Amino acid sequence: MRRKFSRMHWLGRHRLWILAAICSFWTGLILLAHAFPTVPFLFSPWSGEQNFEDMLRHEGRKTPARPDFVFVGIDQDSLLLTAVGEDEIVGNRGLELMKERPYPWSREVWALLLDKLFAAGARLVMFDLIFNPPNDGDAAFHAALEKYHDRVVIGSNFDAAQGNQLVLPNTTLIPAPQAQDDRVGFVNFWTDPSDGKVRAIVFKISERQLVGQSPFPDDEVFNSLSARALTKLGYANSVRGDLRSHAIRFCPTDAYEPRSLYQIFFPRMWHANYGDGAFFKDKVVIVGASAQIMHDVVDTPLGPSTYGPVMHLFTMAAALGNEFLFPTPPALGYSLVGAAGLMAWLVIAIVRRPFLSLLALIGLSVFYLIAARVLYDVHGFLLLSIPVLSAFLLSGLVSLGFEYALERLEKLRTRRTLERYVSKNLVKEILENPEGYYSSMLGSRKPVTILFSDIVGFTTVTERADPVALVKQLNEYLSRMVAGVFDNDGTLDKFVGDAVMAVWGNVSSRGIAEDAKAAARAAIAMRRELRKLNEQWRASGTEELKIGIGINQGEVLVGNIGSEAKMDFTVIGDAVNLASRLEALTRTYPVDILLGPTVTELVRDEFYLRTVARVQVKGKTRPVEVCALVAARDEDVDPEFLKSLEVYEDGIQKFRDRDFRQAKILFSRFREFYPEDSLAKMYLERALEYEQKPPDEAWNAVEVFKKM
Repeated sequence: MRRKFSRMHWLGRHRLWILAAICSFWTGLILLAHAFPTVPFLFSPWSGEQNFEDMLRHEGRKTPARPDFVFVGIDQDSLLLTAVGEDEIVGNRGLELMKERPYPWSREVWALLLDKLFAAGARLVMFDLIFNPPNDGDAAFHAALEKYHDRVVIGSNFDAAQGNQLVLPNTTLIPAPQAQDDRVGFVNFWTDPSDGKVRAIVFKISERQLVGQSPFPDDEVFNSLSARALTKLGYANSVRGDLRSHAIRFCPTDAYEPRSLYQIFFPRMWHANYGDGAFFKDKVVIVGASAQIMHDVVDTPLGPSTYGPVMHLFTMAAALGNEFLFPTPPALGYSLVGAAGLMAWLVIAIVRRPFLSLLALIGLSVFYLIAARVLYDVHGFLLLSIPVLSAFLLSGLVSLGFEYALERLEKLRTRRTLERYVSKNLVKEILENPEGYYSSMLGSRKPVTILFSDIVGFTTVTERADPVALVKQLNEYLSRMVAGVFDNDGTLDKFVGDAVMAVWGNVSSRGIAEDAKAAARAAIAMRRELRKLNEQWRASGTEELKIGIGINQGEVLVGNIGSEAKMDFTVIGDAVNLASRLEALTRTYPVDILLGPTVTELVRDEFYLRTVARVQVKGKTRPVEVCALVAARDEDVDPEFLKSLEVYEDGIQKFRDRDFRQAKILFSRFREFYPEDSLAKMYLERALEYEQKPPDEAWNAVEVFKKM
């Protein structure tokens, strides 16, 4: 135990350094995990950062939907034309071409669509479609593309299955080199290799980048569909001119719901839904697939089914609103992780109180999360959060665990130290219920049970014993006696030399009767332990000891009593004095445990008792009945002795009734079986004396003691 407390003392002295080591360990581990992401046993919160950022994209502020953007979708109704009657198709060139054969239709459809939209006042039309193989109507579509050269953009595609080979519109539509024609832009969105989601867009890309190499200044650069469209709209400055990917703030998922393509050619719908074309005035229209069978969807943080054409509108809206997202620079991220570990150290080192430290950790974490959300919503800044909070919380919580363990050890050390000087239950009350304890220290009246124990003839023993051996014997004796008190939930009030004073009910009480019975059990335990000690001492040649115990119950004053320089938590009152007198009477009456009258009545149902005398001690005007504690009823007691005690009790009654002759006979009968019983011998001698010389008429069998 000493080694344990010594280690704890060392931990306490080096507390701040240990906390610093804990915080440094977790902070360093998180930074190391970022440097070596492929090491499987390293804890890596960095992988969770992307999920947190996706949550911000999903729950945070969105790029506002632009009312001038329209998505015209090639949906299932347009592919099948089930909503249009045969008679309504006849004479309608657009619908006839769409009905003539399955998709892909004659490209004359797109020429007719451009005429229809631009006649309605559309500002720009984009095709998220690849017109590569020759097809019917190419000539008509080519003518339309030439006619509306500055207001139309069509798609090209880098085919990953063909080694990122660029698939361009055929030369009938766009003369070579098609990739450099300002009407052609690539439609690709590159996904995150970790989970296949699109989080960023690319406006421009070079040939070398497509094969995973760094670009050269003289590389051919390809423009995206959205970059071409923004340029034609007059917003070339909104297009990022570098060759990097740019994270964007997405629009709401329902921002651009697809409008069915066939309705534009269907007069009834054209009138009802589009006001005969007025709806498209000054609109930017993108045409692309919206039918599930065409599988033109991408996976984004908003969900797994964002239409490809809609992504182009998201890109253009973000560019026009400058809604780009900016990650935390690496140097700043590392600094934040380090600062988090330092902050955790400061919180635990300064606050000290576990609950307040926990609140501080939670509060600062919540504040940081709120700051991350505000920075995202207002400035588009993706504040590094998961690694930072991991460093902060792991450092803080592990440090808090160390602090808690250290506090528990400190309390244990304090408890063990106090228990060397103060009763265990009093220590428990001080540590676990300090307010109640300090209130009781102010003073109160309580019913308690008091036990006094003292060594009989100890002064004589000290005169002839070796001092060192005597101190050792006394310490061994007191340790066993005090253990009996503690094992029965008593409070060790004090040592008075070799005497022990214990109290039940002053600190905590289980009821008057239970307190009295606990004191009686403690007295029996003290008797039993002394017998064991005497056997050991007898075997080693050490002088044996004999004790006397007095137990009394009554109301006393409980409080912190003493001088300004020295105070004791103790009890005072008449009941205490009587308990002390009862212990002293064990020298007069040859028994080792004497009980006061109240205790006698409280414990009678669980203990065997024996009447001793009516006594009037010093300071008392009335006599009290005193009994001896024989044994607990659950102990192994000689049944013949218990039966003989009935004879003894009859003898006591006859003695008090002044029938000394009959008392003499009863005491003699008892002594026939127990000749060594000193108490019966004493009463037999008195009965013989009073039989020869009866006491006066005022005699009431009360023993009056002037000195005790």
